[in-house]
Amino acid sequence: MATIEEKLAQLRAKKDQAKLGGGEKRIEDQHKKGKYTSRERFAKLLDPGSFEELDSLRSDRKEGSTLGDAVVTGYGTIDGRKVFVFGQDFTVSGGSLGEVVAAKICKVMDLSVQTGAPCIGLNDSGGARIQEGIHSLYGYGEIFKRNVLASGVVPQLSAIYGPCAGGAVYSPALTDFVFMTNTNSYMFLTGPNVVKTVTHENVTVDQLGGAQVHMTKSGVAHFAHDTEDESIAAIRKLFSYLPSNNMEEPPRVACTDPIDRMDDELNTIVPLNPNKGYNVKDVIRMVFDGGEFLEVQSLYAMNIVVGFARLNGRTVGIVANQPNVLAGVLDVNSSMKGARFIRFCDCFNIPLITFVDTPGFMPGTVQEYNGVIKHGAKMLYAYSEATVPKLAVIMRKAYGGAYIVMSSKHLRGDINYAWPTAQIAVMGAKGAVEILKKKELDAAPDKAKFIAEQEAEYAEKIENPYIAAQHGFIDDIFEPKTTRARLAKVMEMMSTKRDDLPPKKHGNIPL
Repeated sequence: MATIEEKLAQLRAKKDQAKLGGGEKRIEDQHKKGKYTSRERFAKLLDPGSFEELDSLRSDRKEGSTLGDAVVTGYGTIDGRKVFVFGQDFTVSGGSLGEVVAAKICKVMDLSVQTGAPCIGLNDSGGARIQEGIHSLYGYGEIFKRNVLASGVVPQLSAIYGPCAGGAVYSPALTDFVFMTNTNSYMFLTGPNVVKTVTHENVTVDQLGGAQVHMTKSGVAHFAHDTEDESIAAIRKLFSYLPSNNMEEPPRVACTDPIDRMDDELNTIVPLNPNKGYNVKDVIRMVFDGGEFLEVQSLYAMNIVVGFARLNGRTVGIVANQPNVLAGVLDVNSSMKGARFIRFCDCFNIPLITFVDTPGFMPGTVQEYNGVIKHGAKMLYAYSEATVPKLAVIMRKAYGGAYIVMSSKHLRGDINYAWPTAQIAVMGAKGAVEILKKKELDAAPDKAKFIAEQEAEYAEKIENPYIAAQHGFIDDIFEPKTTRARLAKVMEMMSTKRDDLPPKKHGNIPL
């Protein structure tokens, strides 16, 4: 009979073997590509010494199988808060997913929901393990199902630190935020060879599914960084804004930025020329704590800006039209981007603050053919559905349907403010005059003078914010430099808001 020392030695040997994954040579190959191993990634992501591995000795029934198989799973803490993690191990069978790998991932996903802790997946995999056939497909299906069931219950984050192809891409796509690196990450359903065979296109992996493609064209990725170190630091940063589950409030931090701080530049940031743009991110940085703003999808649909900030230490979600890009119009892509972010914030009890300056929806056949009606309705749906506190500030233009869509009082907006530069109407002055005064304009000897006079009258009698305030659609109009103080006070007032939706299984958002 073996002694206890022999049994302990056997255990240690197996643990050491499991930690080597596919072996030192493959670990070295991983490093040569500028990539870390799963355990190295967890050491950087999680608080020092907090990682507790699960299923490190699990393997399939084949003789000589690698202990732990092609994924490392477990739990740990980030800033002292519990989180479940899994990281595909490319050193073992290219990180391919088979029955054991799927079972290990599903276990931590189940524990994540059961304990109310976020789940972070680090993807680095060649895809389904072909030799396992239906068991690989079964495994992916089980993971996808859990992604859906966990959606809106616990935050789910995905990082792509290598290949992610075929059916594997659907798990990250089902999670809340996707991180990529500019060097080794790519995501696509079918690779360059298949694309060439079917469509006769010649594309590289980066052109087909690299980080910049998904940051600028598809919108699949939310964040991209040059290195894994930068990406992992960004995951920790995002995590600091989020609650652990849908039953908790977001973490509140100490605020050293005076609530009554005023920035005189806000008073003049909106140009007097209505056709001139400005950077709405400057407004955001002047209003919120420490000038900090974590922008989401910064390179996609840049005519709308979304992201996280803090107000008096509280996490808030920001949605803002960007006058510097396409004059801040709403279109297909910006509507999808905004709606998705709004719904995430509503899932996890994050109040929404909206900054409005939009001339309306983008006109034209391209937008109509691509369903701007349907996609614009997503924004309308998301704001109407949200039960978190919803504040809005109209800085300048708020025209037509876009006025309604941007968290208006009519979509259950709680508090709606305006700056004195606000312009609220069915349409802009020039277009309105050309329609309403067409006969007079045609007969006018000095058309330019006539238009100028009529535009001035329109601005005074129809589109100025005092009319909306008179009817209670705007709760107050104030000096722009006081925005921070005003929003902080009303956020404190709204912190105990309670709201419910009519009983139903779920609505049918216009997808």
